[in-house]
Amino acid sequence: MDALLMGVTWEDVVSWLPSFWNGFLVSVRITLVSLAIGIPLGFLFALGVQARNRAIRYACLALVEIGRGAPALVLLQFVYYGLPNTGLSIGAFMAASIALSFNTGAYTSEIIRAGLDSVPAGQKEAVDALGMTSADGMRFVIAPQGIRVAIPALLGFAILVFQGTSLCFAIAVPELISRAYDIGSMQFYYFPALTVAGIFYVAVCIPASFIVSWAERRAGAYSQR
Repeated sequence: MDALLMGVTWEDVVSWLPSFWNGFLVSVRITLVSLAIGIPLGFLFALGVQARNRAIRYACLALVEIGRGAPALVLLQFVYYGLPNTGLSIGAFMAASIALSFNTGAYTSEIIRAGLDSVPAGQKEAVDALGMTSADGMRFVIAPQGIRVAIPALLGFAILVFQGTSLCFAIAVPELISRAYDIGSMQFYYFPALTVAGIFYVAVCIPASFIVSWAERRAGAYSQR
C-alpha cells in the first residue's frame, strides 16, 4: 500500500497537505468576504428593485441582471485584467473578492426578494395600521420575517460560492485548485493532486448540505406556525 495512485505515496500526500491547507484557507477567506459583502449588497439590490423611483429600480435591475448573466469567470477576469486598463490596478485576492461579491449580491438579491415577498399581506397591512414608516416597517416587521425564510437558500448559495472560488485560479489566486495545479505541474501528478483538492471540497460541502437541510426543515416548521 505504499503507492496510492499513479505512483503517489502516502509520504507524497502528507508533504502536499501544508500547501493544500494554505490554499483551503485562502478559499475560505474569499468565501467569507464575498458573503459578508455580497449578502448586504443583495439586500440593497432587492430593495432597489422594488423601489418606487424608476431610476433606482431600473439601475438595480440592470446590475442584478449583469451580475447573474455574466459568468463568474468573466467577472473575475474583467476585474483583474480589465480594470488596470482604466488605471485601477488591484491585487488578485481583492479582484476575486470584488467579482464574487458582486456575483453573490446579484444572485442573493433574488433570494432575499423572494423572502420579503413571502411575508403575509396581513403583516404589511399591520405596518400601515400602526402608522409605521416604510423604513421602520421593513426594519422591524418585514425584513426579519423575510430573511428568516431566505436563510436556507442563502446557506445553499454559500456552498456554491465556496465551490466558485475554484475559478480564482484563472487570475493566479493561490487557492485550493491553484495549489493542486502547482503540484501537478511540478511533479506531473495532476490527477492525484486534483483528487486531494476535491476531497477538501467534499469535506466541506457535504456537511454544509446537511446544515442547509436542517435549516430548511426549521424554516418550514416556522412557516407553519
